[in-house]
Amino acid sequence: MTDEKIIELYWQRSETAIEETDRAYGRYFRSVAYGILWDNEDAEETVNDAYLKAWNTIPTEYPNYLKAFLARITRQLSINRLEQNTAKKRGAGQYTLILDELAECIPDGNSSEDIADRIALRDTLNVFLRSLRPEMRRVFIRRYWHMQSIAVIAGDCGMSESKVKSILLRTRNRLKKHLMKEGYTV
Repeated sequence: MTDEKIIELYWQRSETAIEETDRAYGRYFRSVAYGILWDNEDAEETVNDAYLKAWNTIPTEYPNYLKAFLARITRQLSINRLEQNTAKKRGAGQYTLILDELAECIPDGNSSEDIADRIALRDTLNVFLRSLRPEMRRVFIRRYWHMQSIAVIAGDCGMSESKVKSILLRTRNRLKKHLMKEGYTV
């Protein structure tokens, strides 16, 4: 079923919208959630929460690209759940480590409170990502969007862990230079 038809089901408030969404993208959303949470049960609950949020959001907001729209919701809900779990001392996973890695090259969140600044930063990041070789972009996105461990990225991409670490370091350094060139304080 096409995204447009699934979105139409949400607009019609048809319960089959969630079934069709899960059939089309459920496996991908679970992998996004699991990559952050490293727990099947939490990942499954998070995906269900994402479907509920979609159910409540789509009638007022029309997503241009359903998969990306729901992946963003799933990712944010997963991060929220991870923060809850971490606060309860039930394991930190990759989240804290990944944020520490990016801290040196991403502008402080407090300086980007204005929505126009956030949109400009998003556009700048997209330009930067498009400038990367496909291999570098894939490694970078798997680490910082999907929050995968270095070992998983290395195994899936057929690289050594040291090569993945090297790619990430070089890419973070390039990102830092790119953001500074664009006028961001890093």
